[in-house]
Amino acid sequence: MTEENVKIDAAMIREIAALLEETGLGEIEYETGDIRIRVAKPMAAPVHSVVAAGPAMAQGGPVVVAPVAIADNPGAVPSPMVGTAYLTPEPGAEAFVKIGDNVRKGQTIAIVEAMKVMNPIHAPRDGTVTSIFIENGQPVEFGEPMMVIE
Repeated sequence: MTEENVKIDAAMIREIAALLEETGLGEIEYETGDIRIRVAKPMAAPVHSVVAAGPAMAQGGPVVVAPVAIADNPGAVPSPMVGTAYLTPEPGAEAFVKIGDNVRKGQTIAIVEAMKVMNPIHAPRDGTVTSIFIENGQPVEFGEPMMVIE
């Protein structure tokens, strides 16, 4: 089949784009015969901010300092897979950890659901949880920092 003979099926592309939004995927590729369609949405790089605690907190709110490269922090705990992150073992339950909590190596600190399997995320080291960058039920990417344990 030559390129001149190919008719673009706009309806199919719209359906694939809608499926992309519905599933939260970054891209979908469909191939049949000599035709291959790939629909991808641009992925923005995550921007993380650091919230300073101190006198400003007593005056009514957090102070946003400059964005930092969280992934470069040696205490960062990255997501080991793509999925949905959960900070609680079940809806309505208390979070596994909160900022300021001391954790032990191997302690469950979150769950990442991938392909309908709940995967516990364990603390890689003893320390104190100093930052949490995810919210309960938030999609995460492989390598995305979820929290910092120092």
